[in-house]
Amino acid sequence: MNIQTLDRSPRNHRGGQVSHLLLASGQFGSENLAVTWVEGEPGSEQAVHSHDGREQVYVVVRGQGAMRVGDEVEEVGPGTLIMVPPNTDHSIKNIGDDTLIYVSSTSPPFAMQEGNTSWSVPS
Repeated sequence: MNIQTLDRSPRNHRGGQVSHLLLASGQFGSENLAVTWVEGEPGSEQAVHSHDGREQVYVVVRGQGAMRVGDEVEEVGPGTLIMVPPNTDHSIKNIGDDTLIYVSSTSPPFAMQEGNTSWSVPS
């Protein structure tokens, strides 16, 4: 059985949000998917970005956010799935009083270093 936990996952800190890379390209033999668990404190905001040739979904687990996809912005909460088409600018901001938690899946997967961000592996 292939299992990955948050405490053993590579991390990326940006915009006040912490991403935990639960599944990376090649991990457990995976070829077509990357999965991250992201936590953001109130007011934190992911920078607007896009993924060249990659589609992505966000699933909000906890908290309230303002999700931007292209020119549209909508409030999102627990149980909401947001589809981001390839090459589309997107971001999410925590607009609530609690930690915003969401899971993001990207296909095809991204490298551990993309867009001048770096991942650190917990010791």
